Amino acid sequence: MPNNACSLLDWGVATKKLAGQTVSGDLHLVEPFANGVLVAVVDGLGHGLDASVAARAAVTTLKTHAGLSVLDLIRLCHEALHGTRSVVMSLASFDAVNATMTWLGVGNVEGVLLPREADTPAESVLLRGGVVGYHLPPLRASVVPVHPGDTLIFATDGIRSDFRTRPAGNETPQQLADRLLAQFNRGNDDALVLVARWQGNAI
Repeated sequence: MPNNACSLLDWGVATKKLAGQTVSGDLHLVEPFANGVLVAVVDGLGHGLDASVAARAAVTTLKTHAGLSVLDLIRLCHEALHGTRSVVMSLASFDAVNATMTWLGVGNVEGVLLPREADTPAESVLLRGGVVGYHLPPLRASVVPVHPGDTLIFATDGIRSDFRTRPAGNETPQQLADRLLAQFNRGNDDALVLVARWQGNAI
């Protein structure tokens, strides 16, 4: 578990910048707030420095306001990113009091929630077409219950869309993120996989 993770989640991230680039435009955030934690993956349009600048501006905005609703967070990012390369993003806000996750995506950062029980169907994030900082679509978030052991995966478009693989045995979130990056990296763009497993610790 990364050092700044909170007790609500066990998580890991794997990322690889496009060959020939010095920075990646694919960034992530896992930010605790009162009674919850925000998980975000942001993909700056294109690649290289301009994409990284836009993604970092979005992550800074999300970190500053992590306790707000995902709808408000995307609107704040949209305002903050005017004049930048702009981004696509997916967010998930975990509520420890109600044991729920509220999530939403704008663009093509794919997300899937894999229930702990293998015979329970997976759920996918609701993606709205648009670009944060350029064209914001009508927003609608969805709320799903979460149980200890449920696993959230976010992946940018540098990862093939058939990445939706359940953890193998006792695979940790970091091990799963590393495996998905190795197996499903397209190789023609920045790539990032974030895996977060709900711990369900009571507050």
